[in-house]
Amino acid sequence: MGLFSVPRAVDTVRPSDYDTLEEIHAESFLAPWSADEMAALNDGPGVTTFVARRVSATSSRRPIGFITVRRAADEAEILTMAVAPRQRRSGVGRLLLDRALRHLYAERVADVFLEVDPSNTSAVALYTRAGFKTVGERPDYYSKSGGARQKALTMKLTFKQPEFHGLPTGASA
Repeated sequence: MGLFSVPRAVDTVRPSDYDTLEEIHAESFLAPWSADEMAALNDGPGVTTFVARRVSATSSRRPIGFITVRRAADEAEILTMAVAPRQRRSGVGRLLLDRALRHLYAERVADVFLEVDPSNTSAVALYTRAGFKTVGERPDYYSKSGGARQKALTMKLTFKQPEFHGLPTGASA
């Protein structure tokens, strides 16, 4: 962290965050999600949104980025991740991804999937550094300006969970 950088914290989404998350999503995607859509999604089973915030005595705790994941059984999907434009390339995305992956690992998830625009080279590089591998493509997944469509890369990360060999002899549950 540099001399003038501001520490960041990651916590779970609060109801008061959704309007700001809508703004951040709109600055990141051509077809953004509304605050109401995000709130409804987060009320669903297995969905968690983590929010990055600037933390200092003089800054607000306004969100600067977020990641939403959904877990079902032993699989999970990163539904979306967005970082405010002024905060990009400063480690916020990595901080969010790390927090989400730690959460999913603790939930005993085996595989994590996501879709990413191949032209978003920063995101592809971030996911690749985290251990994701490209496992397929989804044609016409993203809307582009002028009505064009763009494929998405489907990426997967497999966790190596420790095996459970049962309780030690003489132990009770």
